[in-house]
Amino acid sequence: MANLKEVRTRIGSVNSTMQITAAMKVVSASKLRKSQSTIAALRPYASKLKEIMQRLSSSLQTSAEGAYAKIHKENPEDEKILLIPVASNKGLCGVFNVTVLRETLRVLKEDFKVQYEKSNVDILCISKKIEETLRFRKYRLAGSQNELLDNLSYENTIAFAERLMKDYVDEKYDRIVFIYNQFKNAGTQILVKEQFLPIVSENQVETEINPADEIEYIFQPSKEEILISLIPRSLKLQVYKILLDSFTSEHGARMVSMTKATDNAGELLKELNLSYNKARQGTITNEIIEIVSGANAL
Repeated sequence: MANLKEVRTRIGSVNSTMQITAAMKVVSASKLRKSQSTIAALRPYASKLKEIMQRLSSSLQTSAEGAYAKIHKENPEDEKILLIPVASNKGLCGVFNVTVLRETLRVLKEDFKVQYEKSNVDILCISKKIEETLRFRKYRLAGSQNELLDNLSYENTIAFAERLMKDYVDEKYDRIVFIYNQFKNAGTQILVKEQFLPIVSENQVETEINPADEIEYIFQPSKEEILISLIPRSLKLQVYKILLDSFTSEHGARMVSMTKATDNAGELLKELNLSYNKARQGTITNEIIEIVSGANAL
């Protein structure tokens, strides 16, 4: 009977776990649908805005454009870099957090190794999980902005984006880089290392030029005025898109992870029920044998 009691306890535990994972799957699926529609609507606008900004900045130098596209130091080792890994504040989302953490460590050990050894790299986390791991491993952190993920909206990211832009213009940092997961679909996230500042002009990006895009346009107001207004707006939108991409990827990864967990719990529950029925059948059979043997002895 002790064996039956143990199996019953395990069945109850697995059943409770399956209910929790199924509920988490439903919640993530709901959040995914909402954020997926938002990122799908945002991407074309953000992409076109960035393209316009790059085209204007490549053909025109203004004081505003120059402030956000300064030439790097002659010695790259003296660059002051801000590295911003973006992941999740919670776990149970597969390898979502792990991929960002691994890329962050790779960048520190390879891409920015010399700068980090010279204490020229600051790490600003937007993820409690990444922050906890880096602190545990004794990495130097400049702080965190984890609260951005708790109530993600364009309005809430404006202040953060303005802070990054100010730090760059004030030459606190020479380069600002984001590491995050870009959403493709519920089952696929693309790990991205993206330079936020300085602005990468069109001349620095390898793209195929469409002859139709070479038309000379008449601008009203002037190119200078458009660029001065466009750069801050584009940079703020870029920050929001990065966070929204990561947020959407997180819920896609969690939905897939919880689906697998629920399916595995269901399979385990079937095996436990089968084991319980076999053990119960064996116990009943032994009791019958004992009764029959006792009757025959009389």
